[in-house]
Amino acid sequence: MLDHTLKPEATASRRLEIIAGTGRRRWFSADDKTRMIEETLVPGAVVSEVARRHGLAPLQLFTWRRQARQPAGADATAEMPQFVPAVVESALPEAASGRRQRQRARPVDWASGIIEVEIEGVSVRVGRGADAETVTMVIRALKACT
Repeated sequence: MLDHTLKPEATASRRLEIIAGTGRRRWFSADDKTRMIEETLVPGAVVSEVARRHGLAPLQLFTWRRQARQPAGADATAEMPQFVPAVVESALPEAASGRRQRQRARPVDWASGIIEVEIEGVSVRVGRGADAETVTMVIRALKACT
């Protein structure tokens, strides 16, 4: 039978933790970060153990390690998108183009804002509202296949 009393047993020990601090964000100097990173690079070192020893989350040490591997002055957030120049040409006569133009399955409304990219004979049409990440992945996949 279970005993449902509210009084703890005399032999039970209780742990009480007192947190005395303002809860402010800790700041580490570059030397402190370097020292902790170097500890993780020793053969046989475990990042989680090093982090616990210094009162950090392992994720913080992994972030510092990744930042240390980046070249000086390189900031991932400052990376600017790269663009290629757009060249608009008038349509060449079929004989002057050097190859036979394929017939389009349907006429294209040039005022609709469609972008068409052709890579090694594969054509991709991008319409308004297309997700930029998806379009980028499709074009990279096409480049990789060629």
